Amino acid sequence: MSEKIYIETYGCQMNFADSEVVGAILQEAGYGLVDSLEEADFVLINTCAIRDNAEQRVRHRVRELRAQQGRRRSLRIGVLGCMAERLQSRLMAEEDNVSFVCGPDAYRRLPSLLEQVRAGRQAAEVELSTTETYADIEPVRLASNGISAYISIMRGCQNYCSYCVVPYTRGRERSRDPQTIVDEARRLFDDGFREVTLLGQNVNSYDWHLAGDEGRVDFPELMDRVAAIDPRLRVRFATSHPKDLSDRLLQVMAARPNICRCIHLPVQSGSNRMLKLMNRKYTVEWYLDRVEAIRRYVPDCSITTDVIAGFSTETLEDHQATLDLFRRVRYDYAYMFKYSLREGTYAWKHLADDIADDEKTRRLNEIIALQGQIALENNRIEVGREYEVLVEGESHRSKERLFGRNSQNKVLVFDRGDAQPGTYRTVRVVDCTAATLLGELV
Repeated sequence: MSEKIYIETYGCQMNFADSEVVGAILQEAGYGLVDSLEEADFVLINTCAIRDNAEQRVRHRVRELRAQQGRRRSLRIGVLGCMAERLQSRLMAEEDNVSFVCGPDAYRRLPSLLEQVRAGRQAAEVELSTTETYADIEPVRLASNGISAYISIMRGCQNYCSYCVVPYTRGRERSRDPQTIVDEARRLFDDGFREVTLLGQNVNSYDWHLAGDEGRVDFPELMDRVAAIDPRLRVRFATSHPKDLSDRLLQVMAARPNICRCIHLPVQSGSNRMLKLMNRKYTVEWYLDRVEAIRRYVPDCSITTDVIAGFSTETLEDHQATLDLFRRVRYDYAYMFKYSLREGTYAWKHLADDIADDEKTRRLNEIIALQGQIALENNRIEVGREYEVLVEGESHRSKERLFGRNSQNKVLVFDRGDAQPGTYRTVRVVDCTAATLLGELV
């Protein structure tokens, strides 16, 4: 009987996509994948290193699992992904003492690493690659609802924002062969999936040069090719860097109704001084020009963002500029965090983490409160409107209700009626909260 693998995933959508690649590699090598830790011989923790809180959660989880080893000595623990790349020696030292670590470009080596662990040795592989994209691997859809799936189109990042560890944990940008992306999306559609999300650290810089004189495929062209598979296949993407968001992409979105009307456009700060310190490579004025372009080409598009409170030397004026930007753009949703100094980044080496933690928290709470107010006001405008909703499953609060998302990525909850998951239904919005639209089937 093959040994069993249990995978836990933390962090971003890219990590969840990577876990599906890992599952495919290990299945091909003869390992079985299980949904329960109790059945597992190996537990693999796919990690995020973007913030200190994320790393602390993982290290706490490792210690919980090590406590279980007292009862199950056969259980072996491995750490994958960004933390493995960043903290290899610490994770393998006595405090954490994991059996193996494997960086995000080394997943093909996992069967070999597990063999070493089975032989009683610790094992590690964290070398970064300039070419690895896992383009030939058909991911295993872990815990899939059979409706929505992620497709990784590129790996790495070379923007080197001063606060960010991603270029150091995932290496430089490299794009995946577009035909393999289109083929994967087509297979998913043929298997009954009705929504795919194309993933990259900065999808707008996707760039594939074709052989000979055939030219190149950039991100707008790739989006057009995937959307052309079938009008019933919804296509989403994440994440866009504001410096690279082109009018041509917006034109493709406007021409293809099945490209979803939602753009995640991280701003990080509303202050030009902060943006320069962050090495974001755009100004507030440029960012607002991109927002205006979105609304010109795709008027029904929702816009979401990321923001950091309390970055190095941030003044009250800088913070106020961020609040002013939120009032001006009126985001539908925002991921909001207080600054977390990351070892090895430019900021760690050169910029002081000089805003007191309680002040960071105060500023963050101001942003959260403002965004909550804006989101509620935005959602109240939706009452009375009708949307095509891709039904995803039962509401967490009631089996009598279903939920799904519209093209703008807003969640709608509605009475079940005769709707079935995986189908498109028209839903009229009758009420809302700041996070959810409440509706009825039309």
